[in-house]
Amino acid sequence: MSTDATPEYDYEELGLVAGLEIHQQLDTATKLFCDSPTAERDPEEADREITRKLHPTKSELGELDDAAMEESRVDREFTYLAYDTTCLVEEDDEPPRRVDDEALAVALQIADLLDISVVDQAHVMRKLVIDGSNTSGFQRSILLGQEGEIETSEGRVSIADLMLEEESAKRVEETEEGVVYSLDRLGVPLVEIGTGPDIRTPEGAREAAGRIGMLLRSTGAVKRGLGTIRQDVNVSIADGARVEVKGVQDLQGIEDIVRGEVGRQAELLDIRDELRERDASVGDVRDVTDTFADTESGVIRGALDSGGKVTAVPLFGFDGLVGREIQPDRRLGTELSDHAKRHGAGGIFHTDELPAYGVTDEEVAALRDAVGAGEDDAVAIVAADPETADLAIEAAADRAETAIEGVPEETRGANDDGTTRYLRPLPGAARMYPETDVPPVEPDPSDVDRPELLDEKADRYADEFGLDAGLAEQVAFGQRFPLFETAVDRG
Repeated sequence: MSTDATPEYDYEELGLVAGLEIHQQLDTATKLFCDSPTAERDPEEADREITRKLHPTKSELGELDDAAMEESRVDREFTYLAYDTTCLVEEDDEPPRRVDDEALAVALQIADLLDISVVDQAHVMRKLVIDGSNTSGFQRSILLGQEGEIETSEGRVSIADLMLEEESAKRVEETEEGVVYSLDRLGVPLVEIGTGPDIRTPEGAREAAGRIGMLLRSTGAVKRGLGTIRQDVNVSIADGARVEVKGVQDLQGIEDIVRGEVGRQAELLDIRDELRERDASVGDVRDVTDTFADTESGVIRGALDSGGKVTAVPLFGFDGLVGREIQPDRRLGTELSDHAKRHGAGGIFHTDELPAYGVTDEEVAALRDAVGAGEDDAVAIVAADPETADLAIEAAADRAETAIEGVPEETRGANDDGTTRYLRPLPGAARMYPETDVPPVEPDPSDVDRPELLDEKADRYADEFGLDAGLAEQVAFGQRFPLFETAVDRG
């Protein structure tokens, strides 16, 4: 990731507040709620497929989660690849078994390293997830402890909670019908570590994540390699909103994402102020198919020839702002497009970028006339099948409404270039309810020994075995340090 085009900000003046959620797979022999192995499989080895459709359910208080409701509006079918090691628990055809003892012991070691206060009795909860990543439609999660802390060069960072969870299924590919997942990863024990909102700089976020990662690897019982650890970053600035960015893969990515999200929110606040000065508003959605009846635009022509239509929404006072860049190569129009795509559209066109894509000056003028838009206004359009066009333009219109309000709270996905894209609304408490098939556990921290930290181990290797500092650190922080210890013990 590159931050060359990202300006530096006065993070204290902007009121940056950030926190982390670290997800780390544990290297146990079996999964969290069954006896299947935790080894990764090649999808080519699958010997059968399971197909499901998932729907949201109400919480114990009778509420529906906003994120789950939006996900349910996307009509998708989920296919799961199963193997000769896949059991009925993973297929959601049998109740889960008791919490795996090995996973619990490793999680308690991690709690010790984070100075976590462990609960007296831990209850399994169901977390509603209907994006297809779990065959049951929920993820099982256990709160093990709270109120920990780590030290960084920028000060103390609190650890709000430590969860022991089952990992989601691995996404293999998307098809026209939906998504294909692999069940080899589903149910692998996973710890989720959430920090408090104590981080004030992008560099501080990177350092805190690095420190937590070192503590996790010190157990010698966590999986290593691409995809085995994932970081989500929560970012907000004064007058902005809390945004959760999911799927940050590396430490440099954390720093880049925080810096980029600060810039995005700052730009959105500037756009908000300009829109309010213009007394901007969002008009009613219109069918403008007739305006493009003779169009030579490939995208629009293709939709109309397939029985589709063109829908539009006038954005009064938005002229020049829909095309304004808020992140490198991403604009306010891109945000509107992200929301339209969630409902199956390929994206949107808007008048800040037209005429283009085969749309002529005459068609732009006719479009403005059709929706009552003047020179100071913008218009967004969607060309798709009738149902998709209606849903997508409404989603884009809703996002334009929030632009007048400022920065929306939402969950976003990390892109490889350090920018982010819209995924879904922030989840709420309505997605949680008790798991009735697994009895509570009473964790005993005194049953586990505190592991030696990797930086302490490196110092010891240098002293005991005469390794130079660089080599000692390389061995201690490497994936094979348990093998090294076994070898020197035998020697």
